[in-house]
Amino acid sequence: MRIALDAMGGDHAPSEIVKGAIEASPHIQGEILLVGETSAIKSSFHGNFPPNVRLIHASQSIDMHEAPVEALRRKKDSSLVVAANLVRDGEADAMISAGNTGAATAAATMYWKCLPGISRPAIATIFPSKTGRFVFLDSGATVDADAQNMVEFAIMGAAYAQTVLGIANPRVGLLNIGEEETKGNALTKQSYRLFREHIDNFIGNVEGKDMWKGAADVVVCEAFVGNVVLKSSEGLGELIFSAIKDELSANTLSKIGAMLFLRAPFREIKKKTDYDEYGGAPLLGVNGLCVICHGRSNAKAIRNAILVVKREYQEHINDIIEKKAGIAHGGKGDVA
Repeated sequence: MRIALDAMGGDHAPSEIVKGAIEASPHIQGEILLVGETSAIKSSFHGNFPPNVRLIHASQSIDMHEAPVEALRRKKDSSLVVAANLVRDGEADAMISAGNTGAATAAATMYWKCLPGISRPAIATIFPSKTGRFVFLDSGATVDADAQNMVEFAIMGAAYAQTVLGIANPRVGLLNIGEEETKGNALTKQSYRLFREHIDNFIGNVEGKDMWKGAADVVVCEAFVGNVVLKSSEGLGELIFSAIKDELSANTLSKIGAMLFLRAPFREIKKKTDYDEYGGAPLLGVNGLCVICHGRSNAKAIRNAILVVKREYQEHINDIIEKKAGIAHGGKGDVA
């Protein structure tokens, strides 16, 4: 396979992006295409690039603060646009970027279009729970989704959980303010009815507090709510770790105790909650493979993102999504 990696996207580009590509290269049977300003890429790495890492020049880059669609139109030779075009033209199988999330989503949607049976894409975030992991979507791609979009998100999330995470029969829940069928706004009520008809192993509404307990393997919501949950969870996690660290460092005795007894448990907790371990969030529903990484991604995160997209490629995730979407639309009547 060939992976187009946006070398100029992210807070630590290009150095950490390049380092992550180098670390992942032995695990890839194919090429990693580092897309960006070649002189900057070369200066960030002292040594010879592996044989399967190739540089593709792009003279521009898209900043985090830029309006996505406008940036795509103005910067035709940006690393993100060039990477997306490589996938569109069949010169790459996947794209990874730690840059502007909106621009990456817009590029994949505009240049590749959506898969047959899918009308809007969704960003799927992998969250830890008390019992393992769950797929949470949409965490940022489609604001103001309708009930049909929500059904498609559920189909995609279940397909991802089954093929990439290895969950045999994923339980699908609808994020809501209560468990009862009558709870929620117009969107969640209509989505509930459609989920019950079209989604296998739909377990009903799931409250925010319960998804962390492992109540479902896939939790579905629209992007506005999803992004608020994502950013709030990230901030709360950082606060908790910071508060614990400050408390344990308050005096010498506590600090020694923490070093002796708590280092290993905290390392495991951090591993479960750190986005670096998951690499990035797949953008599902587009006619190509795309992983969007956190803007603060380091080399470890980039390496893991490359391994994630490799797994998606090997498992033919888009073929499975297209098949399941076709069954939902044709096998059980139209989703509307």
